[in-house]
Amino acid sequence: MPEAFSPAHPLRIGTRGSPLALAQAHETRDRLAAAHGLDPAAFEIIVIKTTGDRVLDRPLKEIGGKGLFTREIEEDLLAGRIHIAVHSMKDMPTLQPEGLVLDTYLPREDVRDAFVTLDGRALSDLPEGAVVGTSSLRRRAQLSHRRPDLEVVEFRGNVQTRMKKLAGGVAEATFLAMAGLNRLGLSDVPRTAIGTDDMLPAVAQGAIGIERRADDTTIAALLEAIHDGPTGQRLAAERRFLLTLDGSCETPIAGLAELDGGTLRFRGEILRPDGSDVLAEAGDAPVEDAAALGETLARNLLDRAPDGFFDWRG
Repeated sequence: MPEAFSPAHPLRIGTRGSPLALAQAHETRDRLAAAHGLDPAAFEIIVIKTTGDRVLDRPLKEIGGKGLFTREIEEDLLAGRIHIAVHSMKDMPTLQPEGLVLDTYLPREDVRDAFVTLDGRALSDLPEGAVVGTSSLRRRAQLSHRRPDLEVVEFRGNVQTRMKKLAGGVAEATFLAMAGLNRLGLSDVPRTAIGTDDMLPAVAQGAIGIERRADDTTIAALLEAIHDGPTGQRLAAERRFLLTLDGSCETPIAGLAELDGGTLRFRGEILRPDGSDVLAEAGDAPVEDAAALGETLARNLLDRAPDGFFDWRG
């Protein structure tokens, strides 16, 4: 019932405050406004600072994992201070708090990682011993597996912060998501897209999810109009894969589902945190069995992984 919202009584959208998070919130607003003929002024974007945004001087694994970027937003959603929450899906825990539902996804962007240097060099062009910055255990492990000669240092912050760190000589290169660069319109950032055969992305990379209260039928009806079914099918496999592996920011896991007509093809991998070993699985299934496929491949990996495979020694 779009008439429930107006400039005087706006639909409140909760988001983190980074430029990328705000771009995603604005995309959600614009899609809802277009789908329902609403004035953009009938929406209010509420910036909510999360623990992950406040604590920037320590690795994520030391301060609690993925919920760091969602907990405060979800508390406001449960309390009714916002109507919906917009998230980068790669930051989302696989289970939502009781009373919340995550069942709306926008069309997925480019899933690939971007290798970023000030001069546009590719990863293969970096000299032995070069310093690469990343806060992602997945990227750290994949890089260490592919180029054990490189030095990897902790590197957090938004796109602008990371580019300043590169300019300051903290590292010679870093990784960003192609999706984020595209959504921010940052075509001037020197980058090389890394193919998914060379670096499998994080689960749900490039996808935006919209979370709501489970009992809010008005919001459920509004969101249904902007939900992208193919993205939902792909994430059903990827997030079940992650859930079955009990994945978090403390675990190097990668996974990607792709659609080929009515068939969903999935590739997933787990890595030792130091990159010394990688285990991979792949398979396909009808799209209606997407979640089951993700679970099956995850269980195959768990059966193959020796004791202590995920232990962090960094």
